[in-house]
Amino acid sequence: MSEINSADFSSGVAAFDARNFSLAMQFLSPLAEAGDPDARHRVAIMCQNGLGVVRNEDRALHMMRAAAEQGHALAQHGLGFMYLEGDCVEQDSSEAIRWFQKAANQGLAGSLTTLAKMYEDGNGVDRDPEMAKKLYAEAGF
Repeated sequence: MSEINSADFSSGVAAFDARNFSLAMQFLSPLAEAGDPDARHRVAIMCQNGLGVVRNEDRALHMMRAAAEQGHALAQHGLGFMYLEGDCVEQDSSEAIRWFQKAANQGLAGSLTTLAKMYEDGNGVDRDPEMAKKLYAEAGF
């Protein structure tokens, strides 16, 4: 990342963290379009929730999927939730599990916990209390 892009990224993250989403979008959108996975993830969240921009489901899904496919664990988790809840995409529990598993494989505790709950309830998978217990333990519970 060049110095200018690095400064834009830092400014965008600072604006995002300060909840100044319009400014965050100004800084992060060009970086997301250029392929930065963290910028893509943050832009997806803003588009999904209408933060600083009008809610845009297509762009939210596109950016979340792009970041997830680049291996960004939080985006994989976010894409899993999109599929789990049918937000910006048609609900698909098996696709949700696929993305939660990718994030869980990177150690993301939230994905491990979500998977455990899905196994506990039999949501998108056969009910498996032992697998649920194993996943909860991996997540630190």
